[in-house]
Amino acid sequence: MRMVHEQVHATCVAIGGAGVLLRGPSGAGKSDLALRLIDGGGTDGPRLVADDRVDLSLRAGRVWARAPGPLKGLLEVRGVGIMPMKALDEAPIALVCDLVAPPLVERLPEVVTTPILDLDIPFIRLAPFEASAPAKIRLALRRLPWEAVDGDTDIIAGRIGEHS
Repeated sequence: MRMVHEQVHATCVAIGGAGVLLRGPSGAGKSDLALRLIDGGGTDGPRLVADDRVDLSLRAGRVWARAPGPLKGLLEVRGVGIMPMKALDEAPIALVCDLVAPPLVERLPEVVTTPILDLDIPFIRLAPFEASAPAKIRLALRRLPWEAVDGDTDIIAGRIGEHS
C-alpha cells in the first residue's frame, strides 16, 4: 500500500486519463461541477476519482489522486443524496481548478501553476455554476502538454484528446 502524503477537501474527475482537482469551500459547487462533467461525457467520458476528500501522493514525478476507501465511487448529489458512480481507482493530476465567485475569475488570465506536494501543477479559477464551466475545463486541459502514463489510451499526440 502506498503512503498518502496529503488529504485535501476537494473533488477529482479524470478526463481522458488526466485528473482535474476541483477545490473550494463546502457548498462551492465541486460535486455539482463533477456531476456535470461526468454526465455530459457519454459512456466512455470523464470518471469520478474522488468526492469530498482526495488522497494525494507523489509517484513517478506526478501527483496522483485517489478516494479514501469509504468514499470510493460515491458522489454527493445535493437534493438527491449520495449516489454510486463509475469511478477510477486513481488519476495523475494535470489541472487544479479553484472554484470561485464570477467576479474573481480573470477575463484573460496568465498561465499559472500552483504547488501540490512540491510539484507545480497548472491552475485556473472558474465560476462553477456557469453553464460553460465543464467546457472551460476541457479547453484548459487541451492547451496543456500531457504525456500518457501507465497505458493511458485516451491521450492523443501529447495533448488531451478532442473527444474528452
